[in-house]
Amino acid sequence: MAEPACGCYIDGMRTSDDPEYPELRRRRFRPVPVRMLVPNVITLLAICAGLTAIRLATEGRMELAVAAIVFAAVLDGVDGRVARLIKGQSRFGAELDSLADFVNFGVAPGLILYFWQLHDLNNVGWIAAMVFAISGSLRLARFNAAIDEPSKYPFAGNFFTGVPAPAGALTVLLPVYLGFLGVPMPPATLTAFYTVLIAFLMVSRLPVFSGKSVRWRVPPEMVLPAFVSAVLFVALLIAYPWQILSVGSVVYLLSLPLGWKSYRDQQRDFVSRTQAAGDTRAAPTGGYVSGDRHSDQDNRPTHLN
Repeated sequence: MAEPACGCYIDGMRTSDDPEYPELRRRRFRPVPVRMLVPNVITLLAICAGLTAIRLATEGRMELAVAAIVFAAVLDGVDGRVARLIKGQSRFGAELDSLADFVNFGVAPGLILYFWQLHDLNNVGWIAAMVFAISGSLRLARFNAAIDEPSKYPFAGNFFTGVPAPAGALTVLLPVYLGFLGVPMPPATLTAFYTVLIAFLMVSRLPVFSGKSVRWRVPPEMVLPAFVSAVLFVALLIAYPWQILSVGSVVYLLSLPLGWKSYRDQQRDFVSRTQAAGDTRAAPTGGYVSGDRHSDQDNRPTHLN
């Protein structure tokens, strides 16, 4: 059998005889900076917390299971900030973060609710848990598909499209928090309806205020009070976790109409100013486009946010 003319290609593929092959190998197997690994390690720890929550739920240790979800949410808020701080963003980290969100804030909360009460409804309860998990995956898929789409409004980046996955996971567990506080367990049908409602809010086009427009710079005279407030909040969360999570979930749900109203007000103001300026470009109408999910919290590269 005749050998290749220059020993560089076999079946259309480069071989080690190609003079460029050593350079290709060096580029392929170049060392990865530690700063690129740190955010991914945090994300993997979050996945471990989510998987552990599922195991604890199957064993009936619901308090520890919910605590694992809360811990995963904390890690989810940390990994992106760490990535930006140390310039460790990567496309790999972005995809890993999406998979972690599906497990931690879609599958795990749905299974916790199923093992906690929804199993009383048999197939109906299982369907409600699946709807929530699937809604989480659809929301993440919608975000990934809309990464390169420009915002319709300059202020749209201050809003999420639908309830973000971590907030949806913490909010959907409100019946469980109340159960831990001794509140009588609601009917299973009501829990199933509430689960589907939160799932709908996650995949909806509802504009949800993200808080990214809030200026987080602290005046020098407020640094110490800010530290004290943060320590106080953490202490209260540790001492009274279910009370804090219950109140936080209710307040968050009640704030959703305010986000929608703020978006509509800014939309009308933008359209009126555009028309008053005689801009010949057509003002966008309808639909909500935003930074989505927790783009201020993940470890996506800058061009993906």
